[in-house]
Amino acid sequence: MREISVVITVMNEEDNIHPLIAEIRKALSELDYEVIFVDDGSTDATRTRIKEIIDDRITLVELRKNYGQSTAMTAGIDHTTGKYIALLDGDLQNDPSDIPMMLDLLKREDWDVVAGNRKNRQDGMFLRKVPSKIANALIRRMTKVYIQDYGCTLKVFKREIAEELGLYGELHRFIPVLASMQGARITQVDVKHHARRFGTSKYGLGRTFRVMSDLVTMVFFRKYSQKPMHLFGTMGFVCLFLGILINLYLLALKIAGHDIWGKPLLILGLILLLGGIQLITIGILAEVSMRTYYESSHKKTYQVRKIYGRTKV
Repeated sequence: MREISVVITVMNEEDNIHPLIAEIRKALSELDYEVIFVDDGSTDATRTRIKEIIDDRITLVELRKNYGQSTAMTAGIDHTTGKYIALLDGDLQNDPSDIPMMLDLLKREDWDVVAGNRKNRQDGMFLRKVPSKIANALIRRMTKVYIQDYGCTLKVFKREIAEELGLYGELHRFIPVLASMQGARITQVDVKHHARRFGTSKYGLGRTFRVMSDLVTMVFFRKYSQKPMHLFGTMGFVCLFLGILINLYLLALKIAGHDIWGKPLLILGLILLLGGIQLITIGILAEVSMRTYYESSHKKTYQVRKIYGRTKV
């Protein structure tokens, strides 16, 4: 088993491959490492460039089409053999020389994840930095996982944490949240960041809405994955209670001889009654689904970090 596996997802980065591997070889020369390149549907000469440098430390995983960065990361992690796993961008903006420092910190202080923080970020202010700062602040507030820079790909993990991340869709931005859901201990360190030298960025403002959608998913899974009834049941009973109050009030008006037909309040009361019943029903179905998930897959609802003072019999 290698000491560390470096997973690099690439798409149309032909000019970056040779400079990147040169920097990796220089930075990790004192480590027992391997590099897993995942080609996520490149249409240029990226695969050819990687094949030119393949040796006993370098592996290329070629995907059939473009699946997205999260899926590509999962494919890379699945093909690693290292005790520790590092994620690195293939655009030369992350610096491989930070990996030994991050790995040393992880081992020395027994962290589960060491995340990079691009302190002097070399990106455009209005198209990259400002949207990123807003997104980071919103994610921190809603998930209660206090990482300064969620968008920095450079991270080092213990293998068991990386293998259980469950990346899909575009959840790679939420890796610290996914790790935290496993009970991982996370720290962050300032890392170097360089301006892109070759190629074009794959990110844009269009990602903002996808990030917002994934954020809702993350908040739900972080807070309510094992107790969905606490979310849907609470909202359902509140709606049901308000609906009953409104309809009792309207009933009293009707008995007093007032005409209540067509009043907006009547419509609101009916909507709240029906909505409350539906939310409670969704909560029950979600509870059944979660129990089925854990029991059918034999997953435990807890994870043990270490056991002290007892040997396995």
